[in-house]
Amino acid sequence: MARPRTLLLPPRLTGSVEAVRAATEARGLTTVQLPAFDLPEGIAAEHLHAGPTFADAVAPSLGIACLEAPPTWLADLPREVVGRTITAMPIRDAWTLRYPAFIKAPNDKSLRAMVYTDGTRLPGADAVDLDTLVLVAEIVSFTAEFRLYALDGTIHTSSQYSAHGGRCLAPLPDDVASAAAALIRDLAETLPSAIVVDVGLLDDRLVVIEANAAWASGTYACDVDRALDVILRAAGPVAGLLRRDEAFTRPVPGQPSSQGTRRTISEPARAATVAHREPPPSEARPARR
Repeated sequence: MARPRTLLLPPRLTGSVEAVRAATEARGLTTVQLPAFDLPEGIAAEHLHAGPTFADAVAPSLGIACLEAPPTWLADLPREVVGRTITAMPIRDAWTLRYPAFIKAPNDKSLRAMVYTDGTRLPGADAVDLDTLVLVAEIVSFTAEFRLYALDGTIHTSSQYSAHGGRCLAPLPDDVASAAAALIRDLAETLPSAIVVDVGLLDDRLVVIEANAAWASGTYACDVDRALDVILRAAGPVAGLLRRDEAFTRPVPGQPSSQGTRRTISEPARAATVAHREPPPSEARPARR
């Protein structure tokens, strides 16, 4: 009899990961929580749900392919799609910035994602490699923010998670859903088949905030069982990897990236907008994006 597939979990679990674990076990799959980042001898697993550091420590040895957006994906999107100026650069160039900006590392937690008053506030050469890629974004104010779990170019489950800078868990509003679906559909070829995309309302338009690996994302008010569909695809056996996803696998630490070139964004995404029922620009806080 075949062994049930196993989802590997990190030493510390959030409430969201606990919910994913319950959904996994309800499906008849096995979950294993490791006490540390070291793999015990003889352990086998086909999937994982954890942060990037844990994934880097265990996924290569287990033959798990972790899908993520290309590092410069957000910066490569047209301004019409993101609603603000975003530039990808090595941190050595970001050190020279002399204006406030929201700065983050694209696909890991090596740099605290936040608004920096200028480049001198970033970690220095004693803490990070000078070639570390960062995304430098114009500071804007989102009136609402939404999480979209996307599978094969469609929204599989979704949730609002913020309003006016504060936490707000709720279903995706009807006036956002159609624009969000069109945006995900148009961006599908530039992303892996399983991904999380955060979008937000900016000046009454729906724009992309960022993409996150589904295997490392919180579920908020999403349907956890449907989110699990995306998580299992986003971090699964290398042997089962779709050909289209080969360009979107997370690089193994110390090895060159295999992520491919960016694909172009079509006109529907450039024009994707949605009316907000009661836009309150005066109340919007600076978005930490």
